[in-house]
Amino acid sequence: MRTKLVKCIAITIILIQLVGCSSAGSQDAVMVPEWSVNATMYEVNIRQYTQEGTFKAFEEHLPRLQEMGVKILWFMPIYPISREKRLGSLGSYYSIADYMEINPEFGTKEDFKNLVERCHEMGFYVILDWVANHTGWDHEWINKHSDWYTKNAQGEIIYPENWEDVADLNYDSKAMQKEMKKAMIYWVKEFNVDGFRCDYAGGVPLEFWESVRKALNKIKPVYMLAEDDRSMALMRYAFNSNYGWSLFHDLNSVARGAKKASGLKSYFTNKITAYPPGTYPLHFIDNHDENSWNGTVEERMGEAQQAMLALIFTVPGMPLVYSGQEVNLSHRLEFFEKDEIVWENFDNEELLTKLIHLKLDHPALWNGDAGGEMKFLKVSSERVLAYQRENEEDRIVVVLNLSDSDRTLTLTMDCEFEGKDLMTADTVSLNVGANELTLKPWEFLILCK
Repeated sequence: MRTKLVKCIAITIILIQLVGCSSAGSQDAVMVPEWSVNATMYEVNIRQYTQEGTFKAFEEHLPRLQEMGVKILWFMPIYPISREKRLGSLGSYYSIADYMEINPEFGTKEDFKNLVERCHEMGFYVILDWVANHTGWDHEWINKHSDWYTKNAQGEIIYPENWEDVADLNYDSKAMQKEMKKAMIYWVKEFNVDGFRCDYAGGVPLEFWESVRKALNKIKPVYMLAEDDRSMALMRYAFNSNYGWSLFHDLNSVARGAKKASGLKSYFTNKITAYPPGTYPLHFIDNHDENSWNGTVEERMGEAQQAMLALIFTVPGMPLVYSGQEVNLSHRLEFFEKDEIVWENFDNEELLTKLIHLKLDHPALWNGDAGGEMKFLKVSSERVLAYQRENEEDRIVVVLNLSDSDRTLTLTMDCEFEGKDLMTADTVSLNVGANELTLKPWEFLILCK
């Protein structure tokens, strides 16, 4: 029944989008893969995931991730890493020497193809990290096609931002664009991957992304994630989701006590509503950049982290889980060196499993237009956030104490509601009008029928 409902909603979304974009001429709307509407994304850091740091070693973790309910696996770049101007002994995943080869440290093309096939057999979908803004300094394009790169007044190839280990690509070159698109098509056609997470998407012209998306749609329905939160134009025809950086930074501020829970409302009433039909942000409290460069979740959020996980799984948008969050990854992983995740003390796995399955099973929490509208509930404390999401007969009520103090509060309901708490399985009844609740620091209620 759930599968049929997912398909019906996905088809409805696509039809709405196609009608809504009829004025766009021959341009295709962003297609919504039916399998994405209730999905949670999981970021895979192959290098640090196991002692071996290989595709084959990671494959042993698939049954655990399947049991958790994860649907989309985002693999950080799997391509050979440039040696010239390399940072550290292993270099950055994002300094790519060849877009159509495999980093030999991870295995072979056959190993990766087998992994993708196994993932598909188990119900996962695979997206690759794609770095279209720059290459490494020993990519063959440097010598063969130097005009494919951005140069300074002296004719020297330059690096973007402050990333000295990579060379900036010049999108004025149509020949380079053609080769870049060819490489992306290669991974979808030859390895049957299901989409891409596109690094520094705002550093590449919109027209390129739209052209790529149109080409990929002809092969299969793909999912496209933009590492960007500035250009809503990217979401019209090219990408399904972008980064929810605004909410991420706000949640860090709330965890430090620098921002009140009530201050989060404007994000959902203003920014979320600006997304084109069917698109939405990816929400997270950790990823590879944040962990390695800005601190672990424990450093940034302390005891607030489980409440923040509950929030990102119940608000509009797709949630992301980073490698190691199940074990409360307690140190900053080295970015340019080997630094294996220690798979012990799975402190967050039970909560993550419950939250992922909650999203799978409850249409009110589904992604984009498939999910229910978010309605804030009246609550007497500015440190408490309360809301409900409803989709036809499915209704979820969430109350979060986003502070480090006990809160006794009044929650006002406009209709009667009775539901089981996700964490305790206790039945909680809420009456029309005022309801008195007491929540411990960072305690939350997720009530569902």
